[in-house]
Amino acid sequence: MSLRSAARDWVDFDRKHLWHPYSAVGANQTVQPLVSADGVELGLADGRTLVDGMSSWWCAIHGYNVPELNEALRMQVDRFAHVMFGGLTHEPAVRLAELLLRIAPPGLEHVFFADSGSVSVEVALKMALQAQIGWGAPQKNRVVSFRYGYHGDTFGAMSVCDPENGMHWLFRGVLPEQYFAEAPLLGDEPETDEDIRAFEALLSREHETTAAVILEPLVQGAGGMRMYRPGFLRAVADLCRAHGVLLVLDEIATGFGRTGTMFAAEQAGVAPDILCVGKALTGGHATLAAVLARPEINEGIRRSEPGVLMHGPTFMANPLACAVARASTELLLATPWQERVRRIEAQLAAELEPCRALPRVRDVRVKGAIGVVQLTDRIDGEDLSTKFVELGVWVRPFRDLIYVMPPYIIEAEPLSKLTNAIRTVIQERANLAPSENP
Repeated sequence: MSLRSAARDWVDFDRKHLWHPYSAVGANQTVQPLVSADGVELGLADGRTLVDGMSSWWCAIHGYNVPELNEALRMQVDRFAHVMFGGLTHEPAVRLAELLLRIAPPGLEHVFFADSGSVSVEVALKMALQAQIGWGAPQKNRVVSFRYGYHGDTFGAMSVCDPENGMHWLFRGVLPEQYFAEAPLLGDEPETDEDIRAFEALLSREHETTAAVILEPLVQGAGGMRMYRPGFLRAVADLCRAHGVLLVLDEIATGFGRTGTMFAAEQAGVAPDILCVGKALTGGHATLAAVLARPEINEGIRRSEPGVLMHGPTFMANPLACAVARASTELLLATPWQERVRRIEAQLAAELEPCRALPRVRDVRVKGAIGVVQLTDRIDGEDLSTKFVELGVWVRPFRDLIYVMPPYIIEAEPLSKLTNAIRTVIQERANLAPSENP
């Protein structure tokens, strides 16, 4: 049986039995049968290759089939693939924690290893709430988040995602109720500070019952790919300190260089009380996230009843994941990643900006190795993904957004293939339907 014929069999099984992200089984979703991934290319069963514009949702920053990361996995699996972290420790976890604390914003001294980004947000919220209890403030049991924010798909994480504009509106009334501030204004230097004033008013009103503020620094990701100025983040940090509220920064998507600095918060000169990282942490080779916290958080937890943080995943600090995460981070530090991200940023800006003049385009935004074209109307993301495959690229639009966040190793020619495909698809849509006013 040929590879192509075999792929048809397992794609048929997939269609009948498997869920994919944000889908239903049997919903006639088109899936592409992947048989290889190397560098910035994804290989399909029919022999076609696609330039990857998604880094597998932000995480494959070094591309695919990376020798250094493969070797880290091989070396660790020959020792032991997994062992419980309760009552035991191991070098991969310790060495990774040492490295993370060395490159993280100042003041963070403790590390909790979680299974995924969503779980890291759950843990961060637990830390904040339990620390407040330990400090004698159990009434501080709510969290402030922001409109268009996205922090994951588990229940605690869903509770701090935008309940109206986000993906989890269906669960309103079941999730814990949190406070929501207006989203930061788009752009580098808006003419007013109305977003900061609105947040200040909310925090002034609700700080006595607020344990923490959670925010995606500089780029709100899946909630709208919204990019905002560092000054807003600085103002939020200052107001949190003034009101005795903890600051949790969700750098799951923005960490490890994606916005041009190792962590986006560096561009605002902000150090959080609690930091969540994930996605690119392992270079896309395994699932792992981490929560970094100031020592004061641990002290607050120790003062609470029962005096320990009440969370402990089965696969906490999985040795394979820790080993490859350390290898990925060391590889990043050893490469000219800042230069690469600056080059990608400049090319995305130059090649996507012409889209602004196309019909039915609302905005073009670029930050680091992230490029976004926002349209004036919602789109059929699956239909457009199929068109992108026909053009030899892998791009997954959603809502009214076509965006890319390629691996840092991408060269100019394949990156142009991505941007050319975006312009082509937008122009084809404009030719198929009448222009709509924003």
